[in-house]
Amino acid sequence: MSKPIPRHHLHTDSAVGETALAAAGSEHTHGGVAHPIRHALRGLRKVPEITVYFWIIKLLTTGMGETTSDYLVHRINPLIAVAFGGIGLAAALVLQFRVRRYVAWIYWLAVVMVAIFGTMAADALHIGFGVPYLVSTAFFAVALAVIFVAWYAREKTLSIHSIDTRSRELFYWATVMATFALGTAAGDMTAFTLGLGFFSSGVLFAVVIAVPALAYRLVRLNAILAFWFAYIVTRPLGASFADWMGRPHSLGGLGLGTGPVSLVLALVIIGFVGYLTVTRADS
Repeated sequence: MSKPIPRHHLHTDSAVGETALAAAGSEHTHGGVAHPIRHALRGLRKVPEITVYFWIIKLLTTGMGETTSDYLVHRINPLIAVAFGGIGLAAALVLQFRVRRYVAWIYWLAVVMVAIFGTMAADALHIGFGVPYLVSTAFFAVALAVIFVAWYAREKTLSIHSIDTRSRELFYWATVMATFALGTAAGDMTAFTLGLGFFSSGVLFAVVIAVPALAYRLVRLNAILAFWFAYIVTRPLGASFADWMGRPHSLGGLGLGTGPVSLVLALVIIGFVGYLTVTRADS
């Protein structure tokens, strides 16, 4: 017989440590046996558990997306780079939508391609069309808000533990793309428009990302709100430090080069994803 889960434990869908308790606690049981339909639905979940590995890889992908985008657009024709980025993103999302459950390397490949293309999209507005970073930041913030409103209006939840239908998966990836574009624009706004530079911007966002975690623990901030707040901030946090490492001294960076930084980050991501594939620590 399964052991009952205390009601107060059903609200652990936190920003920095979401677990499957919410999903487990919502199972319909008959005589202590989990309902098979609920088990089937849980088997279709397409996203990882929110563990420390999730946040580490998420930060790494934000940095890699930033430096890889910069490397590509400065080494080949920017239009060709954006086209390749779009094709790569489309292919990765096709793979993600075709599988019926969470597969670590497919999921994180999609996130990496979102990071690269999201950076290109945000940079295109500023470099290609001359849109100020402040305006593009506001634009992507509004776009993200619209997606959240539409998602909640249709599904009545924004929890990533509920990504078990095609509709919710579509909303999820639309949200992920919007957060990457917003984070890119916000990071560039603080670095260039506000004149903080890359390192100071990274420190700023490191402080900001602690807000939802502290608010959740101290004042019981809504767990889903805390998660998405932290998720958005990881983008400018990782990108700012990656820019600081890769950009030349003349721009306030360490001058390590966007290519080498991208390569090192890619290898570290591959190492973590390989570990998760073998251990299934996030499944």
